[in-house]
Amino acid sequence: MKRKLVLFNLYFLLTVTVYAHSNKQNEISIWDKYDAGWILFEDKAPHAQGSDIYHRIITDPESYITEQAKVVLSTLYFSPGDSIVPVDKIHYTLEDIDGVSAKGGGNGEVSIFYSTRHIENSFAENDTAKLFFETRGVLLHELTHAYQLEPQGIGSYGTNPVFWAFIEGIADAVRVANGGFGPDARPKGGNYMDGYRTTGYFFVWLRDHKDKEFLRKINRSTLEIVPWSFDAAIKHVLGEEYNIDELWREYQIAVGDL
Repeated sequence: MKRKLVLFNLYFLLTVTVYAHSNKQNEISIWDKYDAGWILFEDKAPHAQGSDIYHRIITDPESYITEQAKVVLSTLYFSPGDSIVPVDKIHYTLEDIDGVSAKGGGNGEVSIFYSTRHIENSFAENDTAKLFFETRGVLLHELTHAYQLEPQGIGSYGTNPVFWAFIEGIADAVRVANGGFGPDARPKGGNYMDGYRTTGYFFVWLRDHKDKEFLRKINRSTLEIVPWSFDAAIKHVLGEEYNIDELWREYQIAVGDL
């Protein structure tokens, strides 16, 4: 009975996911032949409970990661002909360590780990659908780090808060845009410089209310605005009449935080 319930939950989640993202199928189809890079999956914690759980919900990791990579690419770029960050290899590992997941590497060689301890914690209530949802959301975030463009002329991730906020904000924006967070995940208040979900939900709101291509355009703005800044990019993408602080206030009022 328990096995049937688990299989039903997974089937239900997969059905809902396919339906929720059906409007993206035409976008993703143009990426079918794009080489997203070689996916090397390695389980470094085969004896961990989280490893066993992961393999039960993701039976073909390489194919699944490639599929989600195409979702990310279709969210960040207009077409395979764009100036896309080249990724030759993604070494994806399961590891019995603290934390959730993180991306490392660069210059075409990317590494991403996913914690089996986090898997176990996410499966504490034996909710297969919840774990599958979380695993996909985390993967979307980390894959965005592999393929997203980076601001130029303002230092680096570790030296400039603007750079950091953009990088983490875009990663969560891609996750938000593809249904990777639950209904109560949006943080209240804050500032667009807070990165992660705070910036991510703001970016998706701009896409929904100002320009349907906003995420692709703001990603591409890193090639066109040097030195990069939030306000300069906003003006470049939406028009000179827009101001980042005024847009943030408009957004906060619209979502009921002010």
